[in-house]
Amino acid sequence: MIPWLGDHPAFPPVRRALRHPNGLLAAGGELTPPWLLEAYRHGIFPWFNDGEPILWWSPDPRMVVFPSEARITRSLRKTLRKGAFEVRLDHDFSAVIRACAAPREPDGRTWITPEIQAAYGRMHALGYAHSVETWIDGELAGGLYGMALGHVFFGESMFSRRTDASKIAFAHLIRFLEQNDFRVLDCQMTTAHLASLGGREIPRAEFARLVDTHQRTGPPPGRWPQDGAQAPWT
Repeated sequence: MIPWLGDHPAFPPVRRALRHPNGLLAAGGELTPPWLLEAYRHGIFPWFNDGEPILWWSPDPRMVVFPSEARITRSLRKTLRKGAFEVRLDHDFSAVIRACAAPREPDGRTWITPEIQAAYGRMHALGYAHSVETWIDGELAGGLYGMALGHVFFGESMFSRRTDASKIAFAHLIRFLEQNDFRVLDCQMTTAHLASLGGREIPRAEFARLVDTHQRTGPPPGRWPQDGAQAPWT
């Protein structure tokens, strides 16, 4: 059994999350800024399908990327050096989240529902949610979005319409995080793709300590500079 949340943004301790399914902590609540900020400050995120109540998660273990450990392959570095693309930060957040929401399942379902899109759009307007965008030949070819609190970035989703477009965005995100003293990139769920980019699993308790420490310091919320990751690769 999991608790049904009340009227105020408060969550049970993450140690109470279920083992099966891994990390399910609570249901209910809202997707308003106070609820989302309270959730992310404790390493909790919403994830649910259309027609379900809002479900809140904190998996154990947690997959993260420490920026200094990110894996940029030789072939990707070659692509990056060619520079046949433009990477923009926070240029068209709504287009990125819509692209991430495109159904990938045979039944056409997506967890990035219109409700989720509206919620993170509000967080973007407040300076907490950000997009990293790969543009090729004047078109949005790939990218990702997530939440930034202090020196922690919580990755949400990525998409690609051209070869390596999402990996290009990821590489530039890592560069931006390193340059701005971010300490950890949260990947939420464990996947082979994220592991190939340098992700590794850490215990939930360790992740919670990292978030508690590093979300307290850092720049105030605000839009990232559009050209903040544009320096050429060597």
